[in-house]
Amino acid sequence: MNNTENLEKKRWWIAIAAVIIQLCLGTVYAWSVFKIPLMKKHGWGTGGSDFEIQVTFMILMLVIGCAAAFGGTLVDKKGPRFVATIGGILFGIGTLIAGLADQFGNIWLLYFGFGFIAALGNGFGYVTPIATLIRWFPDKRGLVTGLAVMGFGGGAFFMGKIAPIMINAFQKVGADGTTIEASGVSTTFYIWGVIFLILVVGAAQLFKNPPQGWLPAGFTPSKTTVSAAQSFKFGEAVKTRQWWMLWGILCLNVSAGLGLISQLSPIAQDLYKPLLKPDLEQAAALAALAGAGGAVVAYSAIFNGLGRLFWAKISDNIGRKAVFSIMLSTQAALYLLVALGFVSNYWLFLVVACYLLACYGGGFATMPAFAADSFGPAYIGKVYGFMLTAWSTAGLLGPLVFSTLKEQSLFIASGLLILGLLITLAYKRPAPKGA
Repeated sequence: MNNTENLEKKRWWIAIAAVIIQLCLGTVYAWSVFKIPLMKKHGWGTGGSDFEIQVTFMILMLVIGCAAAFGGTLVDKKGPRFVATIGGILFGIGTLIAGLADQFGNIWLLYFGFGFIAALGNGFGYVTPIATLIRWFPDKRGLVTGLAVMGFGGGAFFMGKIAPIMINAFQKVGADGTTIEASGVSTTFYIWGVIFLILVVGAAQLFKNPPQGWLPAGFTPSKTTVSAAQSFKFGEAVKTRQWWMLWGILCLNVSAGLGLISQLSPIAQDLYKPLLKPDLEQAAALAALAGAGGAVVAYSAIFNGLGRLFWAKISDNIGRKAVFSIMLSTQAALYLLVALGFVSNYWLFLVVACYLLACYGGGFATMPAFAADSFGPAYIGKVYGFMLTAWSTAGLLGPLVFSTLKEQSLFIASGLLILGLLITLAYKRPAPKGA
């Protein structure tokens, strides 16, 4: 086997490792299945507002985006294996600390463990596979970044299906049938924390950058994209209006999606209540509602993952701008329909949520290729890494709107998406360096 064949085989093993890492990291999107058990056990976020517990998710999203920006710089300097390994260690430890927070009933420990430490590791781990695969797959840029971040979307499926079962299995209820003595969340976090340490750190050991100047056999870079030799450094890219336009598009798309994700299980449970049998015992009703909420989280997570692969692959054929135009316009229309009460049925909401999450994930999958096409692959770790601060901003904006402005939140989400559409339609690739 010659060197070209060895490198071809190696890059696909790296792609597999990237998917494993992203599957683990993406479990944070199932956060909403933990909210209600924690609120019932500790009283966090009760009294008509879930803001106190929602802060955890807001911190999580803020730190992930900032960590991805810093991690992208480290990938360019220290290499992908180092950054992904650190990310795996931090993500696992942070999840274990979250278990302690539930066990001790300390919400500040939850903010620190899950909101900060786990998120720091998540951001490091998230950006590393993307920056690495863009360099290994110049011939399949949209497809392979979509494949990698599909795992991030798909991770919530497994957590959304498995976590409620684990929580109920480990939960202890008092003799009165309503008092929760142990939520089951802590044991669930402990188990998953160990799994993350093993899988993420193990998969990270396969990461390595390709040899400088390497291209797949028979591949010729397209004239419509920026080559490695003409790549923009971060300082050059950030001075262009195009970098900020892409930042804005990503932020607006993610804000709407994260707002919905943060409330997905509670919204689904509210819509499922009319379907419960009137004579159902309270314990059984609570279990049914938890299952209904978990099902929406899980199934929409599948489409979050599939949408990443689908839209990214389509973008290789029709272009990144066209894909974002379709995603943003259709999402804006659907959020408006939900806001106006046209989607008041649980099963119809499930379908709509699946599509909205497919577009949300599609934005994450398509944007790395959009950025690489515009600014080149050589410094993409830092160029795209800092673009993920849009994720941090959206992590505050989206959940904040959905938790504090519940009546208007869907209308606001639709408006954000329309603004993103207008920016997308106005976007033109930056002029080549030196032109």
